[in-house]
Amino acid sequence: MYPKKILIVGGVAGGASTAARLRRMDEEAEIVLFERGEYISFANCGLPYYVGDIIKDREALFVQTPQGMSRRFNIDVRVNSEVIHIDSYKKQVEVLDHVTGITYDESYDRLVLSPGANPIKPSIPGIDRENVFVVRNIPDTFRITNYIQRYSPKKAAVIGGGFIGLEMAENLMLKGLDVSLIEMANQVMPPIDYDMAAFVHPYMKQKGIRLYLSDGAQEIKHNNNKTIIKLRSGEQVEADLIVLAIGVKPDVTLAKDAALEIGPTGGIRVDKYLRTSDPDIYAIGDAVEVMDFVNGHPAVIPLAGPANKQGRIVANNICGIEDAYDGTQGTSIVKLFDMVIASTGNNEKILKKYDIPYIRSYTHSPSHAGYYPGAGLVSIKLLFRSDDGRILGAQIIGSDGVDKRIDVLSTAIRAGLTVYDLEELELAYAPPFSSAKDPVNMAGYVAANILKGDHPVIYWDEIDDLTDEQVIVDVRTGAEYGQGAIPGAWNIPLDTLRDRIDELPRDKEIIIYCRVGLRGYLAARILMQNGFKVRNLSGGYITYKITH
Repeated sequence: MYPKKILIVGGVAGGASTAARLRRMDEEAEIVLFERGEYISFANCGLPYYVGDIIKDREALFVQTPQGMSRRFNIDVRVNSEVIHIDSYKKQVEVLDHVTGITYDESYDRLVLSPGANPIKPSIPGIDRENVFVVRNIPDTFRITNYIQRYSPKKAAVIGGGFIGLEMAENLMLKGLDVSLIEMANQVMPPIDYDMAAFVHPYMKQKGIRLYLSDGAQEIKHNNNKTIIKLRSGEQVEADLIVLAIGVKPDVTLAKDAALEIGPTGGIRVDKYLRTSDPDIYAIGDAVEVMDFVNGHPAVIPLAGPANKQGRIVANNICGIEDAYDGTQGTSIVKLFDMVIASTGNNEKILKKYDIPYIRSYTHSPSHAGYYPGAGLVSIKLLFRSDDGRILGAQIIGSDGVDKRIDVLSTAIRAGLTVYDLEELELAYAPPFSSAKDPVNMAGYVAANILKGDHPVIYWDEIDDLTDEQVIVDVRTGAEYGQGAIPGAWNIPLDTLRDRIDELPRDKEIIIYCRVGLRGYLAARILMQNGFKVRNLSGGYITYKITH
């Protein structure tokens, strides 16, 4: 028989998911859920949208209440109850009741740790004042909204350009605040590469966000009812309200207290069944170290979807149903006003870190049929193995249909598909939704042509290193060329190329480019079959211009 008393530490995504699954599998088990805060099973990912009044009813943030969960699942839910010590030898925990101040012991057969992660707060002067906030839970969010209602701040600064940073910047602007965003790296959104983040930076400025990149907060000074953030560059940013969105780190306090193994990434080490180094203790969610599904190395990837899946898997294992977690690939998406940014799998930084051979390609395709009103560009960066074309990662930026394309590519990675498989996918088409060749198909065609040698490419970060041995040819129209071009490029429009082919030197490599890459590909095919050595600029002038 499997254990009959299970204690769960943490009542949000992973913990609540574990508890509900346990009850569905075993009506007789004694299940106790401890949550140190006042709320359980709340919508972490919805918190910025409550600040921006997109979600107006605070009750909508609660997926389940303690009373509701207790009633529906017959679970002993104890809020304001913090597990402060684990005695793994006696198989019991010490609990602090924050309401009464009393501590007590509770025994267990199996223990599940889902403590989550803590916001990173750097040690800089002035960071602990009342107008400096983090956004991690319901009370954090209510503190921000209450502060806005009480003091009517005019200027806000967000420190950190990840998911929460971008969402908070957007929602504070929607509240009417003048917003600055400060990021120490040279780009926002760490899961994507610089060449894709480069599309986001001008958009943020266009929307009115003051963007400070490659700069960090050094000191927060509070003088004469003014708050000034002094940056490392010496610049100063005035703000009435400051949100720290620098990131999170796994909460491993209890795990260390129980002498559980901590992995090299700083998360709780677990096996594929999500067991810790103590076989009677499981761990899930943002606190654990998982296997990166793409590269097989340990990683900490704090996401709600994986946490919920892990909760289900742990419950199955506790109930005697062998179930393994195969790893996290980091599929994520964020909305920034009308722009959508999404990624899945590994980016170039990670692939280089682990010396994984790869090729990249860029495509810019209409989100739906061009003749149907409202089409926008879907920009896809695809990363794939250089030997067999297996997909390693994808990044997408656009305004329409980004979510469904990233989900297709996420599924492709999970299934071990190649770029050749993307060519064959039969995806839904009608003019309002897609094109007969969906952007995912187009990404597959382009990548497959590169692999097969039908389409040699050069990249935006190689253009500045060209020598006299290459000639750059712009095959766009004269009007397009006149609006901006790569320095030194000749303009020979595609439709005149065959007639003007003798103008090109045969003893030099021809570097072709157009707006997005398609006309460049056609030109490259013409020239290659006429004996020229050719490379086409992947992603075209759009990618070159945005990165330069």
